[in-house]
Amino acid sequence: MHKIAYTVLFILGLSTVTFATNTFSLRVTVDNLRNSKGVVQFALYNKDGTVPDEKYEKYYKKQTAKIVNGSSSTIFKDLPEGRYAVNILHDEDENGKIDKGFLLPNEGIGFSNYTSIGLTNKPNFKKASFELNSDMEKKIKIIYF
Repeated sequence: MHKIAYTVLFILGLSTVTFATNTFSLRVTVDNLRNSKGVVQFALYNKDGTVPDEKYEKYYKKQTAKIVNGSSSTIFKDLPEGRYAVNILHDEDENGKIDKGFLLPNEGIGFSNYTSIGLTNKPNFKKASFELNSDMEKKIKIIYF
């Protein structure tokens, strides 16, 4: 009887190891912030249709980080393999949302794979996304209007 119990536990243990998924880390960095006020909010997305996310309601994970010498970075850990996109906000007043003037943001924003944003270059998940299948570092360009 004990042999059967040990055999079942051994097989269950092997199946857990066999089906375990690899996870990875993603380090996101932004440089050239216009000042050291506030924090940088890093939002990570993993589904089509989630970018842009002006009210930060559709993110997969979100973190904030301090600004040091005009730069900021964070590390998202234990991410399963897949497609991801990053959206950053230089949240100068630390209210967690994009403050706008007439139509454009008053605070800096940025997206993975974007160096500019405009009427003909609006952010979307397809263009902003990248494949994560190993530990990776992404540098995001901050854009001020």
